[in-house]
Amino acid sequence: SGRPAREADWPWSMSQPLICPGHSRPVAGIEFSEETADGVFLISACHDKTAMLRSGETGDWIGTFEGHKGAVWGAALNRPATHAVTCSSDFSAKVWDAVTGDELHTLPHKHIVRCAGWSPDSTCFVTGGKEKQLRLFDLMGGAPSEPQLLHGHTACVKVVRYLDDKNSILSAGEDKTMRIWDVRSGGTVRQIEFGGHINSVELTADGSLMTVAAGTEVSFWDLSSWQCLQRFNLAVIEANGYGVNSASLHPNKTTFVAGGGNFWVYQHDIRTGEELVCNKGHHGPVYGVRFTPDGKAYASAGDDGTIRFWRPVGDAAQAAE
Repeated sequence: SGRPAREADWPWSMSQPLICPGHSRPVAGIEFSEETADGVFLISACHDKTAMLRSGETGDWIGTFEGHKGAVWGAALNRPATHAVTCSSDFSAKVWDAVTGDELHTLPHKHIVRCAGWSPDSTCFVTGGKEKQLRLFDLMGGAPSEPQLLHGHTACVKVVRYLDDKNSILSAGEDKTMRIWDVRSGGTVRQIEFGGHINSVELTADGSLMTVAAGTEVSFWDLSSWQCLQRFNLAVIEANGYGVNSASLHPNKTTFVAGGGNFWVYQHDIRTGEELVCNKGHHGPVYGVRFTPDGKAYASAGDDGTIRFWRPVGDAAQAAE
């Protein structure tokens, strides 16, 4: 019919996920946009050399960003979801118009690019990867400026995030170290050590909490004090050379989901760490999990090339009603 599916139309339940095909190689990561004037969007990065944009409400395909000559490892939407940055093993990052799909800029790097993040006002973005440094690009003049470089990491950077404004950046990766940077000075103002590779960092919409997947642990941090509030060891996920690849906190902060090496997607109670449900369906390691902004569903993606939408259970399901 061409119309978006309503929630009541969706052929999925708590036990049967909605499966989104389209990618032909492992999906390296997924991120939801915030609520925008045009709805919620999901962007996925894939080793098939593309990134895809989908409806975050229905999973319906909207468009494919084609142009990289190697695997796409990361993709990030700006806050209004009008622009995207993609990161590739072809030693480049690209900037795209996410409304028209047009490629706007190609930014050469000297090694594989793994991750990117936008400033809250969409005027700047940062990239990280196997160069072991951050590149900060300013778009105020239209075309990206010559990047500011931030040095300090000793291994691949897998996560970059702007914090509350364009002057504060978080980065983390395979050196098991998280760094908080002051862009104005170019220096590290805080450094936190973890017990394994830092694979995923998610910030709550209100900027108060951080969810970190590192090694076989998921931890939750207060961003005003930088104190760890909770830490859970999910050793059962460790398999096939991976620990916890990704974790996501429900918007009501009662439950979290995690995925990694053993093909399964877990939902846990954040107060006790109790496993609430184990979702089986992926045919390979899970590389990304994220709750939708309204908490009514969460998506997972991984080595089998699929993206799957699942229903949460327990308090999260009731809160999302």
